[in-house]
Amino acid sequence: MASRLIDDDPALAHEHALAASRSAGRVAIVRETVAITAYATGDFALALRELRTHRRISGSDEQLPLIVDSERGVGRPDRALEEGRAVDRSTLPTAVRAQLAIAMSGARLDLGEPERALQELDIPEADPDRAFDWSPALFAARAAVLEELGRHEEAAEWFRRAEIAADALDAAAGVADREVIVVEEIDLIDDEGGVDVAPGVVPMQGEGEDEDEER
Repeated sequence: MASRLIDDDPALAHEHALAASRSAGRVAIVRETVAITAYATGDFALALRELRTHRRISGSDEQLPLIVDSERGVGRPDRALEEGRAVDRSTLPTAVRAQLAIAMSGARLDLGEPERALQELDIPEADPDRAFDWSPALFAARAAVLEELGRHEEAAEWFRRAEIAADALDAAAGVADREVIVVEEIDLIDDEGGVDVAPGVVPMQGEGEDEDEER
């Protein structure tokens, strides 16, 4: 129920998660769900506590981006950066690395370091010509930092790429096991300023195969 409700009613989703924790508080996924719903309602202190418990029970670092962002939420961007640097990123799944880069970049912005915020986003996963699940958020984060730096034309281009990536992923929705989309001719603009993604969107195999292999 928490999973079904979190997008539309995070407060009610959180109530369901808390109810689950009263019955199964030692189960990792239960504590993880409490953390996620707490984060969604803006209770970052509770989110942090539950995320640390989940991490201790499960031994997993997959919620590290949420830990970093929750540290930001309680006003500790320095601590957020320490958390992010404490883990070898090469050991993290690709999607988690992308999410972590976004969270780390946000912490840099909190500290008034936009140039370093941009550097946090300079990762191989930020391929502007390929759309993954994390691409729209990653591109939009880069655009926001560029806006902060006053590089408005570049920011507009990355916002456009974020929209294209989202559209490409929507076009592939419902195609089993296809998480990677190649957007060809991404820079064609028609006379009215619209984006012409021609000759089209080419679905590719997902991350479980080999993300970098040409197919």
